[in-house]
Amino acid sequence: MCVLVFLNACKNDDAVATSEPVAETKKIPAPVFDANNAYELIKVQVAFGPRYPGTEAQKKCAVWMETELKKYADTVYVQKATLTQPGSTKTYPAINLIASFNPKAEDRVLLLAHWDSRPWADEDTKDKDKPILAADDAGSGVAVLMEIAAQMKATRPNIGVDILLEDAEDVGRTEWGELSYCLGTQYWVKNPHVADYRAMFGILLDMVGAKGARFPLEAQSQKYAGSIQREIWETARSAGYSDYFVSERGSSITDDHIVINTDAHIPCVDIINLKPDGSFANHWHTHQDDMNIIDKGTLKAVGQTVMAVIYNQ
Repeated sequence: MCVLVFLNACKNDDAVATSEPVAETKKIPAPVFDANNAYELIKVQVAFGPRYPGTEAQKKCAVWMETELKKYADTVYVQKATLTQPGSTKTYPAINLIASFNPKAEDRVLLLAHWDSRPWADEDTKDKDKPILAADDAGSGVAVLMEIAAQMKATRPNIGVDILLEDAEDVGRTEWGELSYCLGTQYWVKNPHVADYRAMFGILLDMVGAKGARFPLEAQSQKYAGSIQREIWETARSAGYSDYFVSERGSSITDDHIVINTDAHIPCVDIINLKPDGSFANHWHTHQDDMNIIDKGTLKAVGQTVMAVIYNQ
């Protein structure tokens, strides 16, 4: 589709009106998100076992993700660093992966999710000191973004997209302070994969695969990125996913999007599963966070909505 913009140039009395056609960027329809494939991608992650920093499962899963992303992206960056946790003496060998699409595009969107699993089931009633499989709280966000990566390989969007899979998000404890969480994202903000990285906005996915999930309007996202949050929820409503993306104000969550908003200065929205009372789902930080909690309908709602937002830019 083209539109004609007429520009009048008045140099003298004999000048005539001139016109130049200005091509409008052709909108590319969003591909169909494959929830079956996303489900299988969660199964692969869970099969590695608990994937927290310092484990063999972490190393093997990181290699698998890098290999898969290299099939789709223009460039894949791997960041390896030993991160010290504020509030404790602990250090963690962290691995961030960044998959970049259309790297020369100035207009960019950042998509992110953490891929590490919780080292403790601190919200469970038994085996509280044992690690969890984190099918939802890690696996689902990664799977959705990897499936989006596969779709962008086949159908390129008009804009640039960067997928950040960050490590060491879930190694914090309340008594160690808020900065004990989101270590991988804190590192990336200080050490972006390209110098002076900028994006129009970011979308964080956290716990986006469970049965009966509901995603209210998280409060910090409203504060820092209200316009893009409204766009995402309106896109979901138009696609028939308003049962998932509920138009209710949610609680304020400490998550990776806080670091992106306040330190990277990129308006970022957190799509996160919260109960009506503002608390997390029952399987959060428990051993119930396994494949039994995962629902393909939820994966479809989130993945298709995020892709529609990307391809609508």
